[in-house]
Amino acid sequence: MQDKPLIFLVALAALVVLAILATGIGGFAKGGEFNRRNGNRLMRWRIIAQAVAVALIMLLIWMRGS
Repeated sequence: MQDKPLIFLVALAALVVLAILATGIGGFAKGGEFNRRNGNRLMRWRIIAQAVAVALIMLLIWMRGS
């Protein structure tokens, strides 16, 4: 399959989103200084990572359809 590396890239992107989300939820649940310093930054990075993951998924779908 020509798109096999892309599948691994999509999986990696999804894991990055999951890691950022888990860190953000953990920081929010704990509260304190970490959440005050990094809460908004983590949310921005999660949104960027999600956009990249969705773009890669759309590219994979397009490549499989061709």
